[in-house]
Amino acid sequence: MNEVSLFRLYLLRAMYLLIVVGLSIVVWPGVIHQEEPWELMEGVVACMLAAFSALSVLGLRYPLQMLPLLLWELVWKSIWLIVVALPLWFSGQMDESTWATASEVLVAAIIPFVIPWRYVFEHYVKKSGDRWR
Repeated sequence: MNEVSLFRLYLLRAMYLLIVVGLSIVVWPGVIHQEEPWELMEGVVACMLAAFSALSVLGLRYPLQMLPLLLWELVWKSIWLIVVALPLWFSGQMDESTWATASEVLVAAIIPFVIPWRYVFEHYVKKSGDRWR
């Protein structure tokens, strides 16, 4: 079995720390000091991001066990860029709000360089799944 290098573990921890610090600055103040009720989707997004940052704290201690969290982040942002941003960009219909969101989402471009892909392949693709019965 391939062991993940200590350097890669520190890269993963740095990624989790970036998420924790970034969302602690941007999202948690609004969650803790919410002054007026949120619109439905605004509340959903804020709560999902707060949960994401809270779970990312576990990634500091268990970087490999929390890899599905980074994979989820990479996948949803990739889907959003492909399904929402790219068609708007190709058609020349990107507005300021979409550009701002796209630039925030593009931060996920660093995630593939941090993920230990051999480990992911060995543990999530090649390895037998858990029993069904």
